[in-house]
Amino acid sequence: MEPLTIGFSPCPNDTFIFHALVHGKVPVPDPGFAPPVLADVETLNEWALAGRLDVTKLSFHALGHVLDRYALLDAGAALGRGCGPLLVTGPGADPSRLESAKVAIPGRLTTAAMLLRLFAPECRNLITMRFDLIMPALAAGEIDAGAIIHEGRFTYRQYGLTLIQDLGAWWEEVTGLPIPLGGIVARRSLGEERLRAIGAAIRESVRYGFAQPDAGRDYIRRHAQELDDRVIADHIGLYVNSFSENLGREGRAAIEEFVKRGRQAGVLPPGGSTAGFR
Repeated sequence: MEPLTIGFSPCPNDTFIFHALVHGKVPVPDPGFAPPVLADVETLNEWALAGRLDVTKLSFHALGHVLDRYALLDAGAALGRGCGPLLVTGPGADPSRLESAKVAIPGRLTTAAMLLRLFAPECRNLITMRFDLIMPALAAGEIDAGAIIHEGRFTYRQYGLTLIQDLGAWWEEVTGLPIPLGGIVARRSLGEERLRAIGAAIRESVRYGFAQPDAGRDYIRRHAQELDDRVIADHIGLYVNSFSENLGREGRAAIEEFVKRGRQAGVLPPGGSTAGFR
């Protein structure tokens, strides 16, 4: 059998989670994994739609489009409280006129894009931009507002931007559940036994990271967009937590609610189970 292809993002939470797995620190199921492909999350989302990789990180928005082919694993996910995307405006923009504003989203299949559509369905003039270009574009007055993710939560004030709404906080308020951002999926065709083994390997990689948090420091820094040690530590602390080790009942409930609301809003197609493999 060929090694399994695997992809995840270069963001600190993903490189923290997968460091031990890709460096041979934890047992992996036969036939093992090919060298990982690191790409931004929207690229991974598009690849998931195309069925390119055996195992991949994706946004939970994208998950709703691929449940017929990919199964959600219980390990490696990013969920939590106080960690969602932010809707911000640039200097001088009028936050009361979102319906006519040019609003940037960090990819059409990102969780941020779906949250924005749920929160403000009147926003129609959506512009897709790579996530790290949104804040500079706002500061330059090229767009009116934007949904920012990743390190943007910690750095948007440096660009003179104004917070309109913490979309994760809005989600928590209306549902009472943590915000599901992204997870790890694997091809259903691999079979239940291999899916469970892959999930177990990722879980052990997460546990290794928790037990030896400095072991992956160089690997994480090498791939990070933001090289400031404090920002990297804050990023990992916010997005890697107990849900990353195991979704648990609350995590699965949050994902099910997210997909249900997406389907009700017409953002996601019907059908497909979100049940995870432990």
